[in-house]
Amino acid sequence: MKRSIKVVVMAAAMVVLLAGLVSAQDFKKAYTIPAGGQISVKNVSGDVKVTGYNGSNILVDAYKVGKDRDLVTIEDLSTGDKVQLRVHYPEHCNCDASVNFEVRVPSNVDYTFDSIGSVSGDVELTGVQGNIKTESVSGDVVLTDVGGTIKASSVSGSVNAQVTRIDKPGDLRFSSVSGSVAVKAPTNLNVDIDMSSVSGAVQTDFPIEVQKEQFGPGQHARGRLGSGTTTLRISTVSGKVSLTSK
Repeated sequence: MKRSIKVVVMAAAMVVLLAGLVSAQDFKKAYTIPAGGQISVKNVSGDVKVTGYNGSNILVDAYKVGKDRDLVTIEDLSTGDKVQLRVHYPEHCNCDASVNFEVRVPSNVDYTFDSIGSVSGDVELTGVQGNIKTESVSGDVVLTDVGGTIKASSVSGSVNAQVTRIDKPGDLRFSSVSGSVAVKAPTNLNVDIDMSSVSGAVQTDFPIEVQKEQFGPGQHARGRLGSGTTTLRISTVSGKVSLTSK
């Protein structure tokens, strides 16, 4: 009899736990947009994670956490060729609430990732390609297995990028104000490289010369690899920058 009561209690606890997980999932939606379409996720407090997968739809899940979570709304401004999501807080609200986004996109399609970012949170993109713009004010930016045209930045945090494909003219920019910036790239680059740190070291295993600044503690490295059809800029004010081969 005691064993039966214990099983019932455990089952009830599991139901409560599952109910809590379901209620925590505050936004769930699937989108279909054409190649080259725009994906934009602007968060205020919380992480944004975008992952490539073997599928045809863009799948978005967002979870609100914190005691004031019900005061925060997720605004869906999407159109036929655009996924556009924003997080809205009440005016003058010192809210204890954050939103964590998990976005899955078809890995074999080029999209325009416009303003994938968070004011206070980490941003992570894995296995995606296209025109990528991502940023965090207070948090790290991590790019893994990405390709295309890329602009990634953090004000107070590090930027780490693993680039698998650089095949379009234009600029690739990786920067931080207060944090390290590390980029891994293919060996067969056709880029003009501009690396700099105002108060830190510059490191690379590509055949370009690293020089110390004439005045101040910083370092820089500039040079051309291959035809130089693309400009690759890696910079920070306070921290180390590096460019290494995969």
